[in-house]
Parts: sequence; C-alpha cells; structure tokens
Amino acid sequence: MKELKIYQIDTFTDKVFSGNPAAVCPLENWLEDETMLKIAAENNLSETAFYVKNKNQFEIRWFTPTVEVDLCGHATLATAFVLFNFENYNSNKIEFYSPRSGNLTVRKDGDWLTLNFPSDQFNEVELSEELKSGFNFKPTKAFKGKTDYLLRFENEQQIKDIETDFSKIAKVNARGIIITARGEKSDFVSRFFAPQVGVNEDPVCGSAHTFLTPYWSAELNKNELTAIQLSDRKGFLKCKNLNKRVELSGQAKLYLKGIIEIEYNYHQEW
Repeated sequence: MKELKIYQIDTFTDKVFSGNPAAVCPLENWLEDETMLKIAAENNLSETAFYVKNKNQFEIRWFTPTVEVDLCGHATLATAFVLFNFENYNSNKIEFYSPRSGNLTVRKDGDWLTLNFPSDQFNEVELSEELKSGFNFKPTKAFKGKTDYLLRFENEQQIKDIETDFSKIAKVNARGIIITARGEKSDFVSRFFAPQVGVNEDPVCGSAHTFLTPYWSAELNKNELTAIQLSDRKGFLKCKNLNKRVELSGQAKLYLKGIIEIEYNYHQEW
C-alpha cells in the first residue's frame, strides 16, 4: 500500500463551489496508465492531472474518468496553483511539458495565473444535421479544430437557455462541441459539451479557449478579450491572442487536500 497526495482545486474562479474543479496528484515517478485512469474515474471530476518533476520542468498528463486527453487548461492551472502554494515551488513561472501538447508555461502575477498554450487551428465547415441535432436552437456557423467543433449562435441568451441531447452530441466524431456567442458583460460567452470523453458538460474548459480566443480575436479585431463560460458553476477568463499561441488567465481556490491509498506499480522510465 502506498500513499499519494491529492488536491482538489476550483479554477477560473475566486471562490469555492464555482469555476471548474480539478484533482492534482504529485508523483515522484509515473504510475501505470491503468492506475491513473482508475484514480481519475474514482475522483469523477472532468479532469485529474498527474505530474512528475524532471530537472527544471514538470511533465504533466491529464485524465477524464474514461480517457487520457491531449490538453487540459483548467487542470494545468490547478497544478500550477498547487505547485505555487503547497509544493514549495519558489519561482513565478513554471515550465510544463506534455508528451501530447509540447511545452506549456504558467506565470504567476498576484492571484492571477496565466497559461501559455498553443492556439488551435480551425476551418469553417458545413453546418450538418449531425452538428445541429444535439441542440434546440439553430447555430449560424460551424468550425472544426484539432479535436473539437465550435458552433456560433446568435446571442448570449441562447447559450444560457440551450437544451442539449447528449446522446446525439456523443455521436459526433470529436472530443466535444463548443457553443459560443457575443457576450453582454464580456467579449464572448461559451459552454462546452464532451460526452464522447465522459464529460457531459465541462464547467470551464481552458483548452476550448485555445480555439475560442483566436476565433473571437479575428471576429472582434482585438487581441485581448474577456470570456465567461456559462455553465451552472460559471467561470471567468482573460484571454490574449498571440497568433500561434494564446494566453489564458484565471484565478483558483483550494477546496481539498488529502491522501489516497492504493496498490500500484511505478513506471521506471518516462
């Protein structure tokens, strides 16, 4: 039996019980993939992040309750919050490395943490019946990125009031579907649905904003934007378009820290 530290952090918010919760497990060496997936399933959050220190970098991986994913913004923000506040990390900048997404950095400026991530690349696509069928309102445009679809709607009220059919959304060949519109109190609003990977609605999705930021930057002809994700828990982000990369800034709060006890085997090498 081994003991592992675990933290649960609410991200893209300045208070608990809002924003997007993520679990963070610091590791000395990598666990078996199956074990990490079981921990993520047991946590039953949209994401659990695991990290291992390697010289001046931290290798990071993210798991939903059902699969490992290529990129997760809110769980990276949560991991940085843990390192800055509870794991004796003294610099104001953290260098992460993801085997699936490359180099990622997080910078601390007071209570705000800023992620630097690669921008998604996307193209406008046909607004097919498959994409429209999961929603009661009709989108006006559709775009396809690396892993997600983005659907543009007429206004913020539609994003708030939209009704979803998760069985139909799950049939779309993508990680998930982002829905978005111009905001009333922010530059844009969004929601994110991903039943394909075991998350019906992600409360605040950082990686979706690597798609949303360049899209709305072009639409509004501005590089610095504010964003609200309109899930029940809600979240607030400050976004900056850097062409091939984006900066996503948010706050975070500790909800839980503790110990989990499991039997497991470490990988000997990365």
